[in-house]
Amino acid sequence: MEWIQWSSRLLFIAFILYAVATVLFTIAVSGMRKGRNVNRIAYGKYAFILAVIGFIAQMTYFILRWVGVGYAPVSNLYEYTTFFGMMMVLGFLVVYGIYKNDVLGLFAMPVALLVIAFASMFSSEVAPLIPALNSVWLKIHVTTAALGQGILAISFASGLIFLLNETSMREQSKSRTWLEITMFVLMCTLGFILVSMLFKAIGAGGVVEFTNDRGTQESYEYFMPMLFVPEGAQLLSGSSGLSLELPTFINTLKLNTLIWSVIAGVVIYVLLRFVILRKRIAEALQPLAKKVDLDLADEISYRSIAIGLPVFILGGLIFAMIWAQIAWNRFWGWDPKEVWALITMLIYIYYLHMRIQRGWTGTKAAWLCVGGFAVIMFNLVFVNLVIAGLHSYA
Repeated sequence: MEWIQWSSRLLFIAFILYAVATVLFTIAVSGMRKGRNVNRIAYGKYAFILAVIGFIAQMTYFILRWVGVGYAPVSNLYEYTTFFGMMMVLGFLVVYGIYKNDVLGLFAMPVALLVIAFASMFSSEVAPLIPALNSVWLKIHVTTAALGQGILAISFASGLIFLLNETSMREQSKSRTWLEITMFVLMCTLGFILVSMLFKAIGAGGVVEFTNDRGTQESYEYFMPMLFVPEGAQLLSGSSGLSLELPTFINTLKLNTLIWSVIAGVVIYVLLRFVILRKRIAEALQPLAKKVDLDLADEISYRSIAIGLPVFILGGLIFAMIWAQIAWNRFWGWDPKEVWALITMLIYIYYLHMRIQRGWTGTKAAWLCVGGFAVIMFNLVFVNLVIAGLHSYA
């Protein structure tokens, strides 16, 4: 267990290094806007070095936890999301090593930070591997799928840079509206992190017991005030307040977390939009994206998808179907995770098809990059936190 504790410290160190790297990328981009090229080069270089050191620290965390628990640490939402964040950083480091673009770091690193911080809000305690996951395919399927998604995430950062660069914030348009919706979703992720820390600190929540849809007794331990509880639930501790009863096929514990995250996201967005910035968040970020060559941003998106999609298909679909046949005697079963993995693949295939066959570049292609990553995050967050299925191991 000492190895596990050391691994957690390494993950924290990696997070701090990523945060400092993000600050340095911000300084580098600001320096570039003011023409201070020497500062840009220096700060960008230091930021990249810190990101590499942070990645090494996080990789060491992953290896130590693997050795300590005896299986690939990707078996629950904490472990998988942490690994996914690490793969996002890896994808960024590879792309940055090729293009040396500081603005990409300014947009890619904060997303990776949010993903890792999101993971830290779930229990990191070590538990025995459940029989359904006790297979060599756990590390083959899950790690490959996460690697593919991490590479695909870079297309989101470059696509977002393109859209911020191209969209006029002074004229009403669908692009301006959807950019602001994207900012709001990111604020909801930040809101989840903040409300989780707050409610854990004050001891809000409680425990309920209920009969699930399989007819067996089950209990939920809430760490946030209860907005939703399973139908027929009995309160064991804490206060349920005016909580709403929902059918047992809905994971009310995770839905409760999701709704509180949205509430917190609304509060953060309103504070930023109307009190602190007094302008749209996308509009405030636009000057930082203006120094990126649009052709370069478009090229980064294309290369990220061209590399990441085959990796994701291999891990998220082909390896997954092989394991499903071994575990459940069927290749495909329309489980929510399977369906959204298929939708993810189709969106990125559509991107490649339209780009190669129809010559799609620019705004349309950039929105497909943003939309594809939105589906990845929907699968990670909403499907895991709300919809019960065969993959609900978190």
